[in-house]
Amino acid sequence: MSTNPAPGDPSSAEGDAPAPTALGAAEPAPAPTETRAPGEDHPPAPPRSRPRRSTVILGSGLALLVVAASAGFFWLSAQLAASQQQILDQQQQINDQQRELEEQRAQLDRKEQFGAAMQELYATIDPLVGLPYASLVSWSEVEGFAHSAWAHRESVVTMERDITDVKMFTTKLANRVEAARSVGSTNATGSPWEAALDSLGHGWVTMAYDESNRPCGLEAMACVSSADPFVVHVSSDTRNTSTLTDWMRTGVAYHEYSHVLQFTNPEATASALTAFGGNAETMADCYALTFLDGWTLDHVVPIDSSSYWEVSVGYGYTCDDAQRQVIRDWVGSLGLQKRTVSQ
Repeated sequence: MSTNPAPGDPSSAEGDAPAPTALGAAEPAPAPTETRAPGEDHPPAPPRSRPRRSTVILGSGLALLVVAASAGFFWLSAQLAASQQQILDQQQQINDQQRELEEQRAQLDRKEQFGAAMQELYATIDPLVGLPYASLVSWSEVEGFAHSAWAHRESVVTMERDITDVKMFTTKLANRVEAARSVGSTNATGSPWEAALDSLGHGWVTMAYDESNRPCGLEAMACVSSADPFVVHVSSDTRNTSTLTDWMRTGVAYHEYSHVLQFTNPEATASALTAFGGNAETMADCYALTFLDGWTLDHVVPIDSSSYWEVSVGYGYTCDDAQRQVIRDWVGSLGLQKRTVSQ
C-alpha cells in the first residue's frame, strides 16, 4: 500500500507547489486588494508634481532683472535729457557771448567812425579860424554831436545817425567854403555894392537885389537880416537912381557889412554897443567912417553945371575919436575861435 503525503507537507516532492483541486487545476492567487477609507467612491487623483525651488528662484530673478533694467533705462534717459539740456544751455551761453562780442566790435567800429568824422569836421573848420564871423560855425551843434555820441555809445543804430549828422554838417560847411571862394573871385552883378562886399567879406558875404518889394522899408537902400546875416539885401531902385554915386554905394556897403559883423558876433557886439547908447545904426555908420578913408555922411551930387543934389547917407551922427577906437577894438576882437569839444 502506497502512502500519499498530506497537502502542505513540506516534504512533498513538488516543494511549494499548491495541491491540485478537485477539478485537477490549481487556483490562481487572489489579486491584491486596495484598502479605501470609508466614503471614498472615486478613484484616487493622480499624484501632483511640485515645482522645483530652483524654478521659482529663477522666475523671481528675471522679474527683478526686468525691474532693474527699467529703472536703469529711465535713469539713463533722465541723464541724457539733462546732458542735452546742459549742452543747449552752454550753446546758448556761447551764442550770447558771441553776440555780445559782435556788438562790442560794432560799437567800437562806430566809435572809430565817429572819431574820424569829427576829425574831418575839424579839418574843415581849421582854415576858417580867425575869420571875423564867430557864428560861422555853430559850436553848440558840434558839442551836441559829441554829447549825443557819448549818450548813444552803446547803440550801433543811433551812433550811425550821429555819424551821418556830423558828415552832413561837414559837407554843408565845405560847400559854403567852396561857394565863398567862387563869390570872392567874381562880381556877378558888376556893381560897387558887390565889389565892396567881396573885398570886405572875402566871398562870405553876398548881395541880392530885391525886385518885387522893399524888404528894408521905404527909405533904406539896403539891409541885413539876423535870420540870414551873410546876405545884404539891396533895393532894386538903387541901381540907376541919379541921386546916388558909386562912392555912396560903396560907403553904404561898408555900413551894411558892419551889420553882418554885428549879427555874426553877438557877444562882442553887445559890449561895443554900450559906447553908442545901444544904437546899432550909429555904430554901423561909425564903422564906415573909421575904415573907409574919406567917407562922410553928407554928399553933394551934381546934376548939371549949375545944380546939384544934397544927399545925407546914414543916421545923422558922426562918431568921435573915442568911439572910433571902440570900433577898432571891436573889430580886433572878432573872429572864429577853435574850441575843443569833449564827450
